[in-house]
Amino acid sequence: MQVLVTRPQAEASLWVEQLRQRGFDAIALPLIAIVAAPASRALQQAWGQLDRYRAVMFVSGNAVRHFFAHRPAGMSWPSHTRAWAPGTGTAHALVEAGVDVALVDTPSPQAAQFDSESLWQRVAGQLGAGDRILIVRGEEADGKGGGRDWLAEQLGAAGVEVQAIAAYLRAPPVFSQAQRAFALLGATQGVWLFSSSQGIANLRSLLPAQDWVQARALATHPRIAQAARLAGFGVVCESRPSLDAVATALESFR
Repeated sequence: MQVLVTRPQAEASLWVEQLRQRGFDAIALPLIAIVAAPASRALQQAWGQLDRYRAVMFVSGNAVRHFFAHRPAGMSWPSHTRAWAPGTGTAHALVEAGVDVALVDTPSPQAAQFDSESLWQRVAGQLGAGDRILIVRGEEADGKGGGRDWLAEQLGAAGVEVQAIAAYLRAPPVFSQAQRAFALLGATQGVWLFSSSQGIANLRSLLPAQDWVQARALATHPRIAQAARLAGFGVVCESRPSLDAVATALESFR
């Protein structure tokens, strides 16, 4: 059984390696292309003001890597600024970038989902009115803002000042002939592993005439599962986004 891993290339490569170690025929078929945002004064200013923020929330590992690519030489992460991560992959990227693990907040390993809602349960008690939070995220390559605003809404309701900055750009991928062939084969065989609703939207744009009624998908969040069902996928299952949970769920497709 072939597993089509649709995360951006950096994450997809790691997942493919880990799934292959567990006996799955996994291949990378990224449905979102990640590119660095142009160097900007805003990114430079954000680094210069890190010690003024109560915390910085990174929406993904890509947000971490691209934000830290602009770190001034010799600068360390401020010891009183928390670093928030919605999942374990983002938390790992922060530690790899040099943030003290004691400063990293992430949802409980037992959380039903790794997302903003679960993160909020961990960090809400840290905050007071007047605190400042920076959200590091991506935006669409066409200039549109990206990501959900749920966490920013909770912060605003708590009297917290919220700023957001784009550290990278998201764009639809350009399929090679081989990738297109894999995608078409996936309409009737194998299992799609979806970790983003935007990735599903990009797939529909790339293959607008394709019928997905015979396709099977595993989604790592209920919202993503709903997007797959709306796209017409005939079989859609849900899983927590951890490797163990995904591997267990994939076994059910054999």
